[in-house]
Amino acid sequence: MSETPSPHDHPALSSLLGHWRGSTRLAAGPWGPERTVEADVTYLRVASGFGVVQTYSHREPDGTHYEGHGMFTVDPDHPDVLWYHADTTGPVPAVPDRCTWRGGVLRVERHGSAGWTRHSVRLDGDVLIHVTELRSREPSRTQPGGGSAENAGADGTGSAYTLFMTSTFTRA
Repeated sequence: MSETPSPHDHPALSSLLGHWRGSTRLAAGPWGPERTVEADVTYLRVASGFGVVQTYSHREPDGTHYEGHGMFTVDPDHPDVLWYHADTTGPVPAVPDRCTWRGGVLRVERHGSAGWTRHSVRLDGDVLIHVTELRSREPSRTQPGGGSAENAGADGTGSAYTLFMTSTFTRA
């Protein structure tokens, strides 16, 4: 029987450990105008190294606070990273999401009642970049035919992914 892999041994997570400070640029949308806010994210080992907790926060210009907490672990039967995430915007998912790790990018697609959220996390030298994109279940009103087949919703009518936020951090 092989030893269960731990997240701090996985290259997708080990390089993220620590406290990071930077900014998040939010695209214009139903959530408000385009803006940039100061942001923090921390990745800490927990449970004797079998988990990595992610804590993200930023404060909006109007004083409202956003925070999200994630728990990463490595699937004991596969070399995949699992991510369980809850934040101040929506319902808590019932199960963790399976991440992919290719070309130095940790990527996950989360499905919810309103559509999909795609996260891409990577290091570019000493800069941590986290990009979040959204795709609704509704047809795109801005693209002919409602978007490409690659980005279509489960019923073929969803929108293409659009940029929601880009966070860039350096170690604090």
